[in-house]
Amino acid sequence: MEFQLTDEQRHLRDEVRKFADEEIRPVATEYDVDEKYPHEVMEKAAEMGLLAPHVPVEYGGVGYSSVENAILTEELFAADPGIGLCVSSAGFGAEALMEFGTEEQKERVLPEVTAGDAVMGSAISEPQAGSDVTSVETRAEKDGDEWVINGSKMWITNGTVADYFVVVCETDPEIDDRYSGYSQILVEGDRDGLTRDKITGKLGIRASDTAELRFDDVRVPEENLIGQRGMGFLQLMQFFDETRTAVAAQGVGIARGAAERALEYAEEREQFDRPISDFQAIKHKLAEMHTNTEAARWLTYRSAWAVDNEAADLTALASMAKEFASRVAVDVADEAVQVHGGAGFVNDHDVERLYRDAKITQIYEGTTEIQKNIIARELLDEGL
Repeated sequence: MEFQLTDEQRHLRDEVRKFADEEIRPVATEYDVDEKYPHEVMEKAAEMGLLAPHVPVEYGGVGYSSVENAILTEELFAADPGIGLCVSSAGFGAEALMEFGTEEQKERVLPEVTAGDAVMGSAISEPQAGSDVTSVETRAEKDGDEWVINGSKMWITNGTVADYFVVVCETDPEIDDRYSGYSQILVEGDRDGLTRDKITGKLGIRASDTAELRFDDVRVPEENLIGQRGMGFLQLMQFFDETRTAVAAQGVGIARGAAERALEYAEEREQFDRPISDFQAIKHKLAEMHTNTEAARWLTYRSAWAVDNEAADLTALASMAKEFASRVAVDVADEAVQVHGGAGFVNDHDVERLYRDAKITQIYEGTTEIQKNIIARELLDEGL
């Protein structure tokens, strides 16, 4: 059993940490306050090869493993979750093309994304369909050699900036099987009938673009169908273990960022003529914050290893990692604000932003409650 990173993985960690410290942290508050997408940072991230690095080399990516992506994600989110999500989500939906797409789809889309010339989005959630993906009502109907799409999608990451969307649609409503009848379709962002409205006023991750999408007779060619018709839901389920592991890495990054800032502040802040780090109450907080962060990191690495090795217990591990790391992120960020006291309640200090950003990790890619249901299902071997 190996408990250390390889030389290549340590180099990756150090390079991404340097990038995050130099290019993300200095501008994080600005993009958070203005709720704007960090185009300039994205250009620099593309030069670093950080956009969709899991894409194979033949399509312009680096071909990173899930473990390496977890390392990369932690570093980005420790600097700033909002911009970190922009970087890590540039290839949302690429997995569907990589696994089920045609060669033409891969060659047309993936190199643009890895080069920073295009951004992708994964359009699944709807106003009435969040945790229950089988409640999707967006409909795609065949009309000659085209698909005609009608419906709406909500909470879509990269919604107003994406050039391509992988859209989950109902294509075969007559099928009685709850898990069949859905398909994934590639939709270009400039198609007529597609309306995108930016969602503002979010609690956190404000640099990341989020939008509502509306499809009004949006037409795309039949060759934009990804994989087999009617198998979209089952295709989608194959990637949740991977994406939930990625969210666990996000949680680890937030927790580490908050814990490090709390430690630094505790050593500098003085009360009663001595640093507050001298007080046992603060020492205990710092100890618990760093211990829980370390525990979350290794559970996340275990899940990432399971993704790379297609382990039999992957689904349970991914949900365990996502649930635990997101809980640790929220708890550690909360304690970091407490260590800062009143100073942590304003955005003069990063912990205020990390505190707000942490909560989303307990919601997207499956809520905490859904993760617990999955873990219990796997333990009891109940199946879908």
